[in-house]
Amino acid sequence: MRFPADIRSTRRARRMVHDALGELMTGGHLEDAHHLPDLVDDVVLLTSELCENAVLHAGTEFDVAVAAGDDEVTVAVTDHGPAALELHLAEPRQRYGRAATHGRGLSLVARIATTWGTRHDADGRHTVWFSIARQGNSAATPAIAAPEHERTWSAAEQARWLLHVPASLARRLSPVELVGELAGRLQDLVDAAAVVVEVDPGDGSGAREFARGGASSDGAARPGTVLDVPLPTTTGLHGTVRVVLRDGAGAGRARELTELIAARIAIAVESHWLRGVDERRRAWMTYLAETSELLGQSLDLDLTVALVPQVVVPRLGAWCAVLLPTPTRRLSLAAITHADEDRLPELRAVLDPDAVPGPPTQLRDRLAAARRGAPPAWFSDPADGVAVALRSRGSSIGVLLVGRPEGRLHTPEDVLLIEDIGRRAALAIHNAQTVGEHVRVSQALQGALLPRALPAVPGIEFAAEYLPSSSGSDVGGDFYDVFAVGSERWLLTIGDVCGTGARAAARTGLVRDVLRVLVREGRPLVRTIEMLNDVMVEAGDPQQFCTLAAAMLGRATLDGRSAVTVDLVLAGHVKPVVVHAAGAAEQIGRFGTAVGLVESVDLHCTRHILTAGEALLFYTDGVTECRRGPEQFGDDRLLDAAAAASGSSAPRLVATVREAVQRFATDRRSDDMALLAVRAEP
Repeated sequence: MRFPADIRSTRRARRMVHDALGELMTGGHLEDAHHLPDLVDDVVLLTSELCENAVLHAGTEFDVAVAAGDDEVTVAVTDHGPAALELHLAEPRQRYGRAATHGRGLSLVARIATTWGTRHDADGRHTVWFSIARQGNSAATPAIAAPEHERTWSAAEQARWLLHVPASLARRLSPVELVGELAGRLQDLVDAAAVVVEVDPGDGSGAREFARGGASSDGAARPGTVLDVPLPTTTGLHGTVRVVLRDGAGAGRARELTELIAARIAIAVESHWLRGVDERRRAWMTYLAETSELLGQSLDLDLTVALVPQVVVPRLGAWCAVLLPTPTRRLSLAAITHADEDRLPELRAVLDPDAVPGPPTQLRDRLAAARRGAPPAWFSDPADGVAVALRSRGSSIGVLLVGRPEGRLHTPEDVLLIEDIGRRAALAIHNAQTVGEHVRVSQALQGALLPRALPAVPGIEFAAEYLPSSSGSDVGGDFYDVFAVGSERWLLTIGDVCGTGARAAARTGLVRDVLRVLVREGRPLVRTIEMLNDVMVEAGDPQQFCTLAAAMLGRATLDGRSAVTVDLVLAGHVKPVVVHAAGAAEQIGRFGTAVGLVESVDLHCTRHILTAGEALLFYTDGVTECRRGPEQFGDDRLLDAAAAASGSSAPRLVATVREAVQRFATDRRSDDMALLAVRAEP
């Protein structure tokens, strides 16, 4: 069959192939529609696609050859265009400046045909062919000739052709492709210039072309009678089937057929829309879950606030800003981001309330309303956007501003999502603020449990360092203290209260203050610690025991040279290390009972002398028990590190040991570390 380069040739080719194959496979009884095989619909659909593209891209007359054998039906479309047709078929078509919904290229051919291919002849002809396997083994002719005149279809045949799409074919077509095929069938029957299905999804973007029948590039623009038939949808979706007739003749019949097919099209359109709604909801649920997980991973206020605009842009808007109140209750710009970073300085200047001249009047009003908990409000100056209150536990903690996405307005669904993001962000920010306040209080409490400064004593040098296992809200149980007892004596203490937190901090303060009071009353060191044990046991909390090392320092003269005396008591604490001036290091002292565990403690006081240049290093068990995998730092590494600092100052001794521990440890510290050194200066 040969056809001219006219888009109406596609309609003629479809009907001729339909009639020829139908007569062949039904023995000439086309009225018996129930016996018409589904194969005919597949062949007609693919033939239509190839003919349509031959007209659009080749622009020459084209031949359609159909061969029906016992096993398969083969169709070949040959054109004389300047370029290979399959190159055009492989790319989406462009209509009216945008991608066409009906241009499917070779995707349908590849999906539905059993086999397909292309051929290029030496005389410049290009052929695209496909074959579809037949079911059964009916008698067939080797080829089919084109009827000289088109046969007139009965009303029943027209209705069947218009509405019946075999389930096997419908499953292989997307909703857009199915609607395009239905629109193409309607165009065939009414000989329309164009049939366009438009859908308004109700998101404020207006009606858009969903699919069209045929491939005319100017059919919708041609003058003629236009019929608009609404789609009988049952959801909030609205749509129209628009038929552009070449003239006014047959308008009544065209409307009847359009109304007949509108219900079938509506089912496919709503199915496509509902599937899209479900996919969007699943995507938004995943997005919100990931947002909550991301915001919940940080309790740092600055990081949490900085994350909020990052999760909003560009998915919900072109830009986003978070404004939080300052201690004076004025809003201040806390975080901002823009999809176009070059526009960020300009945006920051007009959104920051502290800038001059600051936000426009309309935006200031929206900010004030949002702080009072008003519903989301739109603004258009300095840019289109929406202001959402950040509220947590019934109070306002800030405002979230989101600029509209590029090329469209915020939809009601967008605003609901922004509100949801705002609630999650407000909770995360409030939690971070609460934790931050706890950290500040804890760090202040930790600082209050340690001396602000070590005493400056001629001839005696002190140095200390405290490394908490966490920089968060936990208060460690390690402590140290040095204070004067009279004019020539100094009490040096270091200890480790069991546990962390407020209870450990309270017990640490108790130990330090009781020791200071009892020692200043002139009691011996052993008796002082025994009385401290009585106080702790009376508290009735055996989980809050304490290990303690206490040393009373004094001055002495040895062989005419000044020295430092050390009266040392160890109450369950690790032995301190003496670093001799000659370079050796050893542990000294005698173990005793920890305080706060039992009513009667066994304590021993030992005396030691620090000659000029010697140092005594106290530490907590977090130093020796620091781990690298299964290994601990241990006493031997401690002695080696201390000996390496022999002859150094007290601060250098502390720093050397601390650096050795940090180099050794690869695991996260699980315990606090305290180091305290005293040195008899040369």
